Amino acid sequence: MLSIRGQNLDTHCDRHSRRHFLKIGGLALGGLSLPQILQAEAASPAPAGKKLSHKAIIMIYLSGGPSHQDMYDLKVNAPKEIRGSFQPIATNVPGIEICEHMPRLAQMMDKFTIIRSLYGGPDQHASDLCLSGYPIGPKGRQDNHPSLGSVVAKLHGPVDQAVPPFVGLTIKTRHAPYSNPGLPGFLGEACAPFQPDGEGMANMKLQGVTLDHLRDRQALLASVDSFRRQADNIPTYQGLDSYTRKAFDVLTSSRLVEALDLDREDPRVRDRYGRGSESPAFGEDAGPHWMDQFLMARRLVEAGVRCVTLSFGSWDRHGGNFERLPEQLGKLDLAVTALVDDLHSRGLDQDVSVIAWGEFGRTPRINPGGGRDHWPQASCALLAGGGMKMGQVIGSTNRLGEVPHERPIHYQDVFATLYRQLGIDVGTATIPDPNGRPQYLLDRREPIRELV
Repeated sequence: MLSIRGQNLDTHCDRHSRRHFLKIGGLALGGLSLPQILQAEAASPAPAGKKLSHKAIIMIYLSGGPSHQDMYDLKVNAPKEIRGSFQPIATNVPGIEICEHMPRLAQMMDKFTIIRSLYGGPDQHASDLCLSGYPIGPKGRQDNHPSLGSVVAKLHGPVDQAVPPFVGLTIKTRHAPYSNPGLPGFLGEACAPFQPDGEGMANMKLQGVTLDHLRDRQALLASVDSFRRQADNIPTYQGLDSYTRKAFDVLTSSRLVEALDLDREDPRVRDRYGRGSESPAFGEDAGPHWMDQFLMARRLVEAGVRCVTLSFGSWDRHGGNFERLPEQLGKLDLAVTALVDDLHSRGLDQDVSVIAWGEFGRTPRINPGGGRDHWPQASCALLAGGGMKMGQVIGSTNRLGEVPHERPIHYQDVFATLYRQLGIDVGTATIPDPNGRPQYLLDRREPIRELV
């Protein structure tokens, strides 16, 4: 762990100085220190000619599988054991109705698109499909395919050398497949997401070290002279100095640090998003109701990040579905509408795509415990921004919500569309695998015509 000493803030009666430290070795990504990450990136350089203006995406994973019939596809004419207790409400787009527990979304439906006929996922509790287009397969997580964020990091590189192109905000869970922030697959650690969580997040908060002090490059370099003198005698650290300097560039630029510091945001804006908690929702092993992360995602894309991933809520409602969902839907309603409204008000709605979805839907029939079980045959998705066509519903399910009826949409069809909005043509773009063979990004390569 490499530490940078801050200014001498005070001296106590024991005559020992109390200094604050900025530790950069703990900025974790795949078990590598930040200098090692930068070294890996150098082995896989970004293409030349990048522009400062960029397209970005915010991917919201609804961990556990949200109930399509209780959110965007209510079946009011189905038998009681199918339709449940929630009622539909009208939206500001004539003819579109959604769940009564999402009133803010209803008033902003013209800025969103709903897919009601999503299919293509197996019965797997994992974020892999929602972040890469591929479920867990014979080759492992994401079947060893790179996530969308990793592909964008590889093909487009960083907007700013001091800001990672891919950031994962997903919290750790006991069920590891829930907390996949988007794995790099065969692209390797150079394209893995930067994860400012745990000790890394605490370090990024600077622990009392002022930004003025951090901006003083000469003082920073002087403060680690003792480390470098020691490193000269340690074979493991020899040759790493240039990457350590690049690590300092990441921190001392202040852009990433400030983007992660929500205390810099107007409290009224934070309240509009709802804040929330980093604790897992309902104390279950899944995502949190941490609405602050939606705001952090917006700040990160403004700072130059191309892809931000996060997880939200606990949607695996085998029991108590109609008791738990009103609270959870209300929190998602608050956060996602605040995010999209914020993007529009800041002129970012054409450049930043937003998607919120889970790994599968829920059974049409309500079980004896008042819940819905796993149902991979049909699911749903919510999209916004990115220059896509909004204010519509794409597809439908049959009378009971069992299977897609009109316009079935595969998960990979959505990915083909999102890649297109990021400036990547999945019909032609390939990435070489470790054996040098070019690999297409997806098996299905046609964007959804209704969105583009």
